[in-house]
Amino acid sequence: MIKNYIKYFLPLSIVLFSTLTSCKRTFKEDDFVAYFGGEVLNPQEKYVLFLKDDEVIDTIYLDKNNRFMHKFDSLAPGLYSFKHNPEYQYVYFDKNDSLMVRVNTFDFDNSVVFCGRGDEKNNFLMELYLKNEADKDKMYDNFDKDVKSFIKNIDSSFAIRKSFYLKRKAEIGWDENFDVLAKACLNFHHITKKEIYPYAHQFRTGENIRTKLPSNYYEHRKEVDFDNTLLTNYSPFIKYVSVMLNNVSLQKDHLDLNENSLENNIEKLNITDTLIKNQKVKNVVLNNVAMMYLLEDQNMYNNQKFIERYLQLTTDKENKKEITEIYNSVQNLKVGNRLPKIELVDTVYKPIDINSVINKPTVLFFWTSHAESHFVASHRKVMELQAKYPNYEFIAINVNDNVANWKNALKKYNFESIKELHASDFEAIRKQWVITKIHRIIILNADGTIKNGFANLFDVNFEQNLE
Repeated sequence: MIKNYIKYFLPLSIVLFSTLTSCKRTFKEDDFVAYFGGEVLNPQEKYVLFLKDDEVIDTIYLDKNNRFMHKFDSLAPGLYSFKHNPEYQYVYFDKNDSLMVRVNTFDFDNSVVFCGRGDEKNNFLMELYLKNEADKDKMYDNFDKDVKSFIKNIDSSFAIRKSFYLKRKAEIGWDENFDVLAKACLNFHHITKKEIYPYAHQFRTGENIRTKLPSNYYEHRKEVDFDNTLLTNYSPFIKYVSVMLNNVSLQKDHLDLNENSLENNIEKLNITDTLIKNQKVKNVVLNNVAMMYLLEDQNMYNNQKFIERYLQLTTDKENKKEITEIYNSVQNLKVGNRLPKIELVDTVYKPIDINSVINKPTVLFFWTSHAESHFVASHRKVMELQAKYPNYEFIAINVNDNVANWKNALKKYNFESIKELHASDFEAIRKQWVITKIHRIIILNADGTIKNGFANLFDVNFEQNLE
């Protein structure tokens, strides 16, 4: 790691620290000056966005060498994020930190390295994030295991990451505010798997194992501070709350896992309203519940009833606007409609109009290189389906990747029997085709009209859609 700093950051550090009196200078109590800079290899845009709670604070432009530098006259300590479309990552600032980041868009997450005042904490967060991502790739098969084997497996992987956390905490000596995020990154990944397991196991195997869970299985819920504003937009927290609400709403329904029912999702809204007192945190969770529901349920009457309850509970005007836009987009994906036109290209970069190439029943499925396990699993599943349903065309559409990442992922695996397309504008396909869940499937009739716009490839009953 030190060699990398010397090789990549020495020129940048000269630029940065020449603007400062000293990296070790003392700061007045009311001085909150901070610096953020770095370098973007293979840039996809001419700028980097700097955000707080998903709101853009500054747009920082790259120079001719693809480097950037920005001085903040006053930057409150806390968690921020930086985005270079379509990728983003978190960055944590203590008072008067001066941070540089180097990133390569061809392998965004794995290439992120920080240098400067505050670098150790941020490099720790990145390392732990990557460890969690590597563990996530092994997660799906574990959901098929019996309760004892599942718990043994996740406890073992958690112990390894906890040891890493404790070691780095002792070495770096960070404060309590940062420790909230560090522990969140560690713990939420672990307890999210615990919440997913009961319904994922039943979903994948058909076996309801809830009565076989240990009596203390959900003790972790007592330790979660649902009103902590430091975690408001931190993805490990939001994901945990989402799967926990899903699990709780499904507990009362032991016979049929209907996670997309109107009743279950209104129950999620009501639980959120009761469980979370801080309105800012509550709004974020309500928004997430609404997004997930509208992407699954095609019953327009149900959608309207759900929206009415959602609007009663949320106080965020921007969230209301976003959910209303998604609601309207969902209406456009009703059975019998045609898909809105989206910019797609094939593997030789030829523009493709999806409505002009459909001449047989077709399944559209989606993937991104950021979820490699899903990429592999979905393609393997489709290869099986190709053999069983030769009358169907199966088309993979890559989203939320630049062209280089898309092509590199295809080279890594041999899925040549599947037609591959790439969505040039992720925001367009996300909004117009409502692609915000990667397991989403769209099934088209031979004339290109929508047969089912909201199917799930890994639903045990998925093949009923093809018969």
